[in-house]
Amino acid sequence: MGYSLPVWVQIPPPAHTLVWRDLYECRAALARGEITLIHVVDELYQNIEKKEPVVHAFLALAEREKLILGAKGKESTVFLGLPIAIKDNICTTEFPTTCGSRLLAHYRSPFAATAVVRLLAAGAQVQGKTNLDEFAMGSSTEHSAFGPTRNPWDWERVPGGSSGGSAAAVAAGEALAALGSDTGGSVRQPAALCGVVGLRPTYGLVSRYGLVAFASSLDTIGPITRSVRDAALILSVIAGPDPRDSTSLSSPAQNYLEGLRPNLSGLRLGLPREYVPVELGPVALALIRGWCDRAAELGAEVLEISLPLTEYALPAYYLIASAEAAANLARYDGVRYTLRAPAQTAMEMIAQSRTLGFGPEVKRRIALGTFALSAGYYDQYYGKAQRVRTLIAREFQAAFEKVDLIIGPTSPTPAFRIGEKVDPLSMYLSDLFTIPAALAGLPAISIPAGTVENLPFGLQLIGPRLSEKTLLSAAWAFEEALRA
Repeated sequence: MGYSLPVWVQIPPPAHTLVWRDLYECRAALARGEITLIHVVDELYQNIEKKEPVVHAFLALAEREKLILGAKGKESTVFLGLPIAIKDNICTTEFPTTCGSRLLAHYRSPFAATAVVRLLAAGAQVQGKTNLDEFAMGSSTEHSAFGPTRNPWDWERVPGGSSGGSAAAVAAGEALAALGSDTGGSVRQPAALCGVVGLRPTYGLVSRYGLVAFASSLDTIGPITRSVRDAALILSVIAGPDPRDSTSLSSPAQNYLEGLRPNLSGLRLGLPREYVPVELGPVALALIRGWCDRAAELGAEVLEISLPLTEYALPAYYLIASAEAAANLARYDGVRYTLRAPAQTAMEMIAQSRTLGFGPEVKRRIALGTFALSAGYYDQYYGKAQRVRTLIAREFQAAFEKVDLIIGPTSPTPAFRIGEKVDPLSMYLSDLFTIPAALAGLPAISIPAGTVENLPFGLQLIGPRLSEKTLLSAAWAFEEALRA
């Protein structure tokens, strides 16, 4: 195979492919001794060699040999040495953390994010760092300084964003699973467009320590996987309190695999009228009706509800997120750990470094956020957006007095063509159905649930705060039923 292997991995390979199984199945096969890590890694890297030159999911990648040899001693751990890809705005020590930006092209963090540390402690290995919209600002992964990622279903289309590299890697069979970050939908929307599972946990359930800040009151780390039980497995490892994150919840870690059941008996699902506009088109609307019918077959009661403040979520989000981004990105001044432009004075150096280092979308959001926070406009824009956010959270709270979970589409459209959405507003509308839950800090999951225009279309479930067990169980029941 081109390199020497230790005796403990030299057994005959299986007669069937492995990477199209989920992480859970590969882990079980490894534990039973049916396969070894060499089989998994070789299949992953064969897919990478075939597809990565076009898909461009990774910005950095571990060597095969390192992953194989690195599994030694992990035989009794949760992940048994299996590799997991990490979005490149989550700090690792093995690779640079670029955030998809020229400003951080050579930045190497001296510490790893808490979520990564917990994966490593559970026996996982970092496979590499995945591409993203610069500083996680985007819905297509076209805004990376290192080139766009392409959708494995159609190389002329986007994978969604900003965690497009993570979603594309999992969908292409280049990674078994990945971590992404979700500020307004950046785990769920690319998962939907790539036909994989994406989970946004309750805000604060997973530590943000080591996640490079975009909008601190919204940012959340979540898994992107091939199955719901993989998302449950990873969440079980990375969730839990962290004293290094002041926004971390005190809720103890749980085993989210426990309690998964193949039905929806006793659950009430709410379908918001605002999440099924006629603009979705007849195919998407038929899919949504089919989801509701299937939910009823699985024992759920499906109710029509209304979330009228949904139309205000998008402007509120872009004011809040942009204001927080403007504050967070002020630290990138060319003085410490970023690109430094030559200049005669300190002020000129800062201005030139930021001008050369930031891309157009990041500059746009910094400008919007700075304006929203400026004297005379703070209360009119940022303050009002925060009040709308509170009203949206209260609206969800009232809805959950009537239903257990909310069901609807993840994205208004399937994957669009690269370069198609040149108007920023049309791009922002891609997050129309994911932003409300993010503003309210709620957990939500997207699962593949049919196709529109022969492209994946995602089903989204939203739950109350800390309802991950119910959310994952319902998603697993849907997943099993839709596969049948």
